[in-house]
Amino acid sequence: MVAAAIALRLARSVPVVLADLAGDLPLVLGLEMDPEKPGLADWLAAGPGVSDDALDRVTVPIGPRLSIMPRGPAASAAADRSFVNGTGAALAEALGRRGTVVVDCGAITPDSPSWTVAAEAEQSLLVMRTCYIALRRAMALPLRPSGVVLLEEVGRMVDQQSVEEALGVPVVARIDWDQSIGKAVDIGLLSCRFPSKLRRVARAAA
Repeated sequence: MVAAAIALRLARSVPVVLADLAGDLPLVLGLEMDPEKPGLADWLAAGPGVSDDALDRVTVPIGPRLSIMPRGPAASAAADRSFVNGTGAALAEALGRRGTVVVDCGAITPDSPSWTVAAEAEQSLLVMRTCYIALRRAMALPLRPSGVVLLEEVGRMVDQQSVEEALGVPVVARIDWDQSIGKAVDIGLLSCRFPSKLRRVARAAA
């Protein structure tokens, strides 16, 4: 949701590619994608010798200045192995040659397929809940983001100051639980009915 919001915000002024390594951005944006169409996972599963230009064939325009690279149907295990074989670094380099790119890396762990891309990013944002377990997991990661987006929940004791002191990076935006955001996502209207709270988050994070 945060990656989609940032991409929508940036696409108001510059061409943006939204790369989906997590696999759920089409649903968040209310898009109907061909389930058999190759995507990023297929590009990765092809191995380190895959052509950079092949990324163009998995890119789908979804707006005047916004395109998406969906994850695609390839088995995640094959895509994960391709990162070990060096395709992760090749993907990071290829995305870096495509102008403004927003990547949804999903859950980040050292052995996840998104790790190399996140590590090579010019700017990276960790989206996390304001709970102690989420903070401990973030502290255990050797990869430090450029900033944090906090998903604030009522009754949680972890606040902005605690996160910034523990991780040593700034909180760039905070999202309060809001029914309008969930509703816009649930009915597939995020791209055309941008909730005001999410708009402010996207402006701060972008």
